[in-house]
Amino acid sequence: MNPLDNIPQDFLNFLLTALFALLIGLEQRRHHEQERIRYMFGTDRTFALIGVLGFVLYFLDKERMLFFGIGGLTLSLFLAIAYAGKIWKEGQFGMTSVLIALITYCLAPLIYTQPPWLVLLILITVLILAEIKENLIAFSEKFDKNEFITLAKFIAIAGVILPLTPQNQVIPGLDLTPYKFWLAVVAVSAISYASYLLKKFAFPEAGLFLTGVLGGLYSSTATTFSLAGKTKTAGYPPALTASAILIATAMMYLRILALAFLFNAPLGKKLLLPFLVLSLLTAAVSTFFYFQNRDKEARHGEPTTENQPNPLEFRTALLFAFLFVFFAALTHYVLKFYGSNGLTVLSFVVGVTDIDPFLLNLFQGKQAVAEHLAVMATIQATISNSFLKAVYGAILGTPAMRRYLWMGFGAVIMLSFVILMLV
Repeated sequence: MNPLDNIPQDFLNFLLTALFALLIGLEQRRHHEQERIRYMFGTDRTFALIGVLGFVLYFLDKERMLFFGIGGLTLSLFLAIAYAGKIWKEGQFGMTSVLIALITYCLAPLIYTQPPWLVLLILITVLILAEIKENLIAFSEKFDKNEFITLAKFIAIAGVILPLTPQNQVIPGLDLTPYKFWLAVVAVSAISYASYLLKKFAFPEAGLFLTGVLGGLYSSTATTFSLAGKTKTAGYPPALTASAILIATAMMYLRILALAFLFNAPLGKKLLLPFLVLSLLTAAVSTFFYFQNRDKEARHGEPTTENQPNPLEFRTALLFAFLFVFFAALTHYVLKFYGSNGLTVLSFVVGVTDIDPFLLNLFQGKQAVAEHLAVMATIQATISNSFLKAVYGAILGTPAMRRYLWMGFGAVIMLSFVILMLV
C-alpha cells in the first residue's frame, strides 16, 4: 500500500505549491544579489507567500474561481505600482520579475487541474529563463540580419507549403506528386539547416575535422570543393584537409541512411549494415590521417573555415527542384526502355552531381524498382560520387593532399565493390 494514499490530496497540493513558489523565490533572491538590483519588490518569502495566496483563494472557490480572479487583479495592481516605482527609481523597464510573480500566483490551479509533467515543465521553464539572461544576450549577438528570415523560410516550406501541397499525380505514368517532391525538399533542407545551425551557433570556430563532420551533413561534395581549394589559396594543411574531406564522406553515408529510413524503412534496413560499415571505415581512415599528421602540421596552424552557405537560399532550392524532377523522369524512362542495366549505368553517372535527388526518387518508390536493385543503385551512386570527390580534391588541392585522398577513397571504393558483390 502506498503511504501517500493516506495523506489528503489537498495537503499534498499545498506543499507542492509552497515548495515550487519558494524555489522560484530563491532563484529571484540569487538573481537579486548577483546583479545587485537596488529596487525589487520581493524574493523568496514574497514569492512563497504569493503562491500560498493563490492556493488559498483558489481553494475557497474552485468552481467559479471568483476569489482567485479578484486576488489576481489585486496582485496585478500592486505589481503595477511596484513596476512603476522601479522605472521611477532605476529607469529600467524589465518585466521579468513581474511576470514570474503572476506565474507563481497561478501555481495552485495548475497543480489541481493539469498533469504533473506539465506543472514541472512550467517550473523548469521559469527557472531556466530567469537564469539564462546573459546566455541569451550572447546567443542573440551571433544572429545576423537575415537569420530570422531564414528561419521563417524553413517554417514556411515545412509547416505551411507542405501541408497545402496537392497529392495528385501530375505526369501520366510517372509516380511524381507535388507533395512527394516537396517532402523530399523539406527533408533535405531540414538536414542541411541543422548542419548550418550547428556550424554557425554551436561550433563557430570549428577546426577542419569538425567542419568536415558538419559539412558532410550538409553536402560532402560541396565540402570537398570548398576545402580542397583552400589548400592552395589559404594554405590549409594537406593531410588534415584530406581527413576533413573523408570524414565528410563518412557523414554522407549516415545522411543517406537517415533519408532511406525516413522514406522507405524496408530499404533502409537493407542499407543499414553496408552503410554503417562504409561510414566506419571512412571515419577510421580519416581519423588515422588526422592523428598521424596533427602534430606535424599543427605548427602551421589548423585554420578555421568560414560558415557554410545558407542551405535555404532560393537558388539552391530551385536547383534541387530541377534535379529532383529531372532524375525522376530520367530514371522512369531509363527503366522503361533499358531496364535494370540502364539503372546500373545511370546510378554510376549521377555521381558527378548531387546524388540526393536521384536517391530520394528511389527511396520514395516513384519507380517500379525491385528492392535489391534499389540497394545496388544506391551503393553504386555513392561509389561514383566518392570517385568524383577524389578527382575534385586531386585537381583542386595540392599535390601533397592527393595521395591521402587516393588512399582513403581507394579503400572506400574497393570495400563498396566488395559489398556490391555480397548484397
